Amino acid sequence: MTVREAALRLLCEYESSGKYVNLSLSSHIADRFTKEERSFLTVLLYTSVERKLTYDYYISAIGKRSIDSVDMYTRNILRLGFCQILSLEAVPPFAAVNETVKLARNKGEAGFVNGILRAALRLKENNSLPLPDREKSFHRYLSVRESFPLPLVRLLSEKFGDSETEQMLRAFNEKRTTTLTVNTLKISTEEYISLLEEAGFKPERSEISERAVLLPESVSPKNLAGYEEGYFFVQDEACSALAEALNASEGDEIVDTCSAPGGKAFAAAIFSGDRAKIHAFDIHESKLSLIESGAKRLGLSSVIAKQRDATSPDGELFGKIDGVICDVPCSGLGVLGKKPDLRYKSIESIKDLPEIQYSILSASKKYLKVGGRLVYSTCTLLDAENEAVVRRFLDENPDFAPAEFEAGKMKSNNGMMTFLPHKTGTDGFFIALLERKR
Repeated sequence: MTVREAALRLLCEYESSGKYVNLSLSSHIADRFTKEERSFLTVLLYTSVERKLTYDYYISAIGKRSIDSVDMYTRNILRLGFCQILSLEAVPPFAAVNETVKLARNKGEAGFVNGILRAALRLKENNSLPLPDREKSFHRYLSVRESFPLPLVRLLSEKFGDSETEQMLRAFNEKRTTTLTVNTLKISTEEYISLLEEAGFKPERSEISERAVLLPESVSPKNLAGYEEGYFFVQDEACSALAEALNASEGDEIVDTCSAPGGKAFAAAIFSGDRAKIHAFDIHESKLSLIESGAKRLGLSSVIAKQRDATSPDGELFGKIDGVICDVPCSGLGVLGKKPDLRYKSIESIKDLPEIQYSILSASKKYLKVGGRLVYSTCTLLDAENEAVVRRFLDENPDFAPAEFEAGKMKSNNGMMTFLPHKTGTDGFFIALLERKR
C-alpha cells in the first residue's frame, strides 16, 4: 500500500464513519511507513480534511456538477489531488496528477479525475481558480476560500465582525507551530533552547510565559531532544497563561477537575516546584494513564490522578482547596487550526454546552477555602461559553469576585482574558480568574 492509497483509505473511513483524523493516523495502517512517509501521510490527510470545502467547490465548478453527485471515493481522490496541487509545494504538479489518477478504480473514473486536476492546474497557473463573488456574498466567499462552514463563518462574524473573522480564519489555516512548556525543575528555559538550537531547530521565547518555547513548525514531540528525560511537554502558549494566573505555591492543595491529558496539572506542579498536592480528576478512567505516564516522564510526584465526574465533586475536599483548575469541555472553536474535524461540527450540537460548563463551575466552587482561587477556562471563542458563564456565576455567587492577572504584556479585564489566534499567535483561549472572598 502506498502513502496515497493509505491516505485515500483513511479519508473514506473518516467520511463514512466520522472517525477523528488523529485516531485514523493512530491506526495500524500508518505503522508500516517510514518517518518521512508517515509525515507525508499526515499532511495529506489533515490538509485534505481541513481544506475540503475549498476543494469541493473547485471540483463542482470545474466539473460543472453538484459535489453531492460525485461518488465519495472519487471525491476523496480529487481532494487528495487538489491537496497536492494547491497546498503542497514539494510535490511536482505532474507527479500530483499522475499519482492521484492511479488511485482511480476504472478508466472512466481515471478520465474524470485526470480532466478535473489538469483543468485545475491550468487555472492555478493563470491565477483564476473559481471562488464565490466577494462583493455579492462575503460570508460565502470566506467560507469557500478558507474552508469553514457557512454557519460557523456567520457565527464568528456576529461576534468579531467580517474583517476580524477573515483574519482569524486565515490564522487558523496558517498556524503550524509547536509550543512547549519547559520543565524547569530539570532544566532552565535557556538551557533547553540551547539544546534545540544544537539539534537544528530555531526556537523562540514566549512573550506570555517564561517557561514556554515556540518552534515555528509542526514536529512530533518524541523527535525532540529531552523528551525521554522529561525536559518538556507540549502545551499551547495560551494554556501556559493558566498556570501563571493560578500561581500555585509550595504547600498548596490544587484540584484539576477535567484534567486529562494533564498539561495544566503538570504546569501547576512545575510552577509550585512540585511541592503542591494536585488532585488530577477526569471523568474517563481510560484517560488516567495519560496523566500518570506524563507525570512520570516529567518526574512530578505531586500529581495524583483519580477518576471523578466534575459535576459530582469530592465532598472530603470541600472548603480545603487553595486552587481549582476548571478547564471545561467546550466547542473547541479556538483550536480549529490544530483539529480540522472540529470546524465541521454542527452549530446545533454545541448549544447545550453552556449549561454543562456552568454545572461544572458551580460544583467546582465547593472545593475552595476562603481566599482560594479558581481558574475557569475554555479553548473556544464564544461569549455563551465564556463571559456569559462567568457573569452568571458571579451574579449567583456573591461570595466570589473576579481577580486580575497578567500574561506577559496582556492584562485581564475584570478577571477575564481572551487569546485570539490572529492577534496573539496562539490558540483561541479564554481564562477567567475568580477568588472566594468569604
